[in-house]
Amino acid sequence: MPRPVTLFTGQWADVPFEEICEKAAAFGYDGLELACWGDHFDVQRAVAEDGYCSDRWKTLRESGLDCFAISSHLVSQAVCDRIDERHKGVLPPHVWGDGDPEGVRTRAAEETMQSARAARRFFDAAPSEVKRRLGRGIVNGFTGSSIWHYLYLFPPCNAGQIEKGLTDFARRWKPILDVFAEADVYFGLEVHPTEIAFDIRSAARALEAVDEHPRFGFNFDPSHFGYQGVDYLAFIRKFAARIFHVHVKDVWWSDVPRPVGVFGGHTEFGDPDRYWDFRSPGRGRINFEAVIRELNHAHYDGPLSVEWEDPMMDREHGATEAVEFVRRLDFATSKIAFDDTFGSDR
Repeated sequence: MPRPVTLFTGQWADVPFEEICEKAAAFGYDGLELACWGDHFDVQRAVAEDGYCSDRWKTLRESGLDCFAISSHLVSQAVCDRIDERHKGVLPPHVWGDGDPEGVRTRAAEETMQSARAARRFFDAAPSEVKRRLGRGIVNGFTGSSIWHYLYLFPPCNAGQIEKGLTDFARRWKPILDVFAEADVYFGLEVHPTEIAFDIRSAARALEAVDEHPRFGFNFDPSHFGYQGVDYLAFIRKFAARIFHVHVKDVWWSDVPRPVGVFGGHTEFGDPDRYWDFRSPGRGRINFEAVIRELNHAHYDGPLSVEWEDPMMDREHGATEAVEFVRRLDFATSKIAFDDTFGSDR
C-alpha cells in the first residue's frame, strides 16, 4: 500500500480549519498533519472537551482526509530555549504568561505534556480505517536548546558547557517523554538548526542524553541537512528505528560562493544573495529518490508529509505540484528478487 501523502498545516495556519481541509482535498492530499496553532488543533480543548476530537475527525472525513500526526513545534521550542521577545510572537498567551524565562520554559513543558494527552484522545477518536493504518500516534516538534548560541565555539566554551546544555535538555525532556509513554504517544524531533540536535552527531548525543528513551525519535526532514553539508541518507541509516515521521521539503544551495553564506547573513528567505533557500519539492537539490530507497530499507511505512515552503512560489500552486511529485516519487519495496525466475522452468 502506498504511503499516505499529507500536508503539514503549519504554513497554512492563517487558513481556517474547515477551509484547509477542503483545499488539501482539492490539491489531492490523503490527509493533514495538524499544527497546534491557528485554529487547526487546540491542545487545551482536545484535553478538556469531550466532543472536540470527534468534531475534528468529522470535518476531516467530510473532505475525505486522514491524520497521522499533530505538531507542536512552536510551544516545544520554548522548553529549552533562552527565552526572549521573539517567543512571545509564537507562543499562546497562557504559555507566555508574564514572560519570565523560567516560567515560560516550565509552562511550555506542561503544554508539551498536554499535547501528548491531546494526541491520545484525538487518535482514540479516529475512525477505524485510520486506526488500522496509524501504527503509532505522533506529536512532532522541536526541543529548543540552551546551547545553540555556542555553535561557533567563540569565545571558546569552558570545559563542560556543552555537556551542561545536554544535561539541561535531559532534565527538562525526560519527564515530558515519560508522559508520552503514559499516553502511548511518540515524540518526533525535527532535527533542525536552533535545536539540541541539528546534524547526525548532535542527534546521537541528544538520544544518549535521554538514555535512548523509547518515546524519543525523529521527524526526518532532509532539507535541514543538505545545505549544511550533512549526509541526510546516512541519517536514515543510522537512526532507522527512530524515524517516526517524515517531512518532504526541498532546499537549494549554490555551487558557487554567494554574498550571504550558510548562516543566512540576517537576510530574509528569498533574498537573491543567499547561499541556500527552501524550494518546492522536486525543485531543489535533495535526492528524494535516494531518500525513498533508504526509507524502504528502514521499513518506514508512515506518511510522507509535505511541509511546503518556497519564498518565490504561490503556495497553492506549490502544494498542488508537491503532492503530484510525491506520488510519482514513492514506491513500495519489492517482495521478490528480480532474478528469482532465472532458474525457473516456466
